[in-house]
Amino acid sequence: MIDKNYIKNSPLGGWGGELLSCLENNILPFWLRFQDEENGGFYGRMTGEGVIIKDASKGGILNARILWSFSAAYRVLGKPEYLAAATRAKDYILEHFIDPVYGGTYWELDYKGNPIDTKKQFYALGFTLYGMSEYVRSLRQRPDASVSEDDIQKALEVCINLYDVIEEYSLDEVYNGYIEACTREWGEIADMRLSELDANYPKSQNTHLHIIEPYANLYRVLKDEVTLSPLSLHRERAGAQKNLPKQGDLEGPLLKVETSLRNLIHIFCDKILNPETHHLDLFFEMDWTRGAGWLESYGHDIECSWLLHEAALVLGDEEVLAKVEPIVQLVAKASEKGLNADGSMTHEANLDTGYVDDDRHWWVQAETVVGFYNIYQHFGDEAALQKALHCWQYIKDNLIDNELGEWYWSRDPQRNINRKDDHAGFWKCPYHNSRMCLEIIERSLQ
Repeated sequence: MIDKNYIKNSPLGGWGGELLSCLENNILPFWLRFQDEENGGFYGRMTGEGVIIKDASKGGILNARILWSFSAAYRVLGKPEYLAAATRAKDYILEHFIDPVYGGTYWELDYKGNPIDTKKQFYALGFTLYGMSEYVRSLRQRPDASVSEDDIQKALEVCINLYDVIEEYSLDEVYNGYIEACTREWGEIADMRLSELDANYPKSQNTHLHIIEPYANLYRVLKDEVTLSPLSLHRERAGAQKNLPKQGDLEGPLLKVETSLRNLIHIFCDKILNPETHHLDLFFEMDWTRGAGWLESYGHDIECSWLLHEAALVLGDEEVLAKVEPIVQLVAKASEKGLNADGSMTHEANLDTGYVDDDRHWWVQAETVVGFYNIYQHFGDEAALQKALHCWQYIKDNLIDNELGEWYWSRDPQRNINRKDDHAGFWKCPYHNSRMCLEIIERSLQ
């Protein structure tokens, strides 16, 4: 049992101090060193052995998550080097990942920034929207003279455009929900998988999770733009000659995003949630028939528990909250099936075959900390706090790489380090772990 005094953080002592140190001395410095000074943006890969592959391709997921991480870090901590890194990521995405002809974002570029996989994976569009909206949010909360109002408006315009194409090409008008992918030209695509590890189904819990996440953030940004009227101040500061959007221009997008966010919350509660087990089903046919067998992803369960709750809190509808909050607690409770005696969380299991991926993946542990802390914070569950703290202890003891920086991909149950998977790369990004630190820091200071 860990003493609750450990979590007191004024001024950022105890747990908060440890998380701040992890963020600023381990995670973010690694990614600041990962900048590709020759070809722009950031490198595409470092192997599990610590070797940077300078000619590795550059993924849309990695770059969008870098954008989100440094934008959020700047918003919370206000350090100019974080804003500079966020702006670098934002500029690279705008120049290289945004499709200038058909809209949306490319999936993958070569190391020089040329598109090599132009499919439109809506998971990636969602993450780009998440990063861009956090960039706008950070600069609204911490204006900086190095970023012009025109640049902020450009990022906001990209956010709205990404939302529009997701709604136009991914939303299923017949059965509801969002499909996985299209061709570059928004046509049908045979292989809709997010990765080789996934089943090929038109809908997934994972993509819906990472659409509700940016939609909640975009709704928060647009609501502030409309209700707090920052544009009048920026317009005055920039000069009347600037062609900035009028407040009323954003009311339409705000209402649309609100409708979409509300719909996504109900999709999770009514379609994706398994009412018998309270786990989240993973893959679906167009009509929401469950596919790919009986799978349980404990990392996604605990991550969804707090992201779904966040979406409902941002929406601010008491009736929706009344529906969501019991579900949030049930999903978090169901995820405990994956907890281990050492405090870590197992990745996932296939109950049909009996296969269990019991490696302790970095992202699963990060989401476990936030998810259980969220249950403690909002519902007063002392046992959930202990689970969050126990998992953080596992992370400190096993996953933080104190030599290279960043975290290891995973350890196996015998605590052997996984070096076959990337230390940084297409899927190994500064998002889950930086967000864990920032979430707990922000929440504990409230």
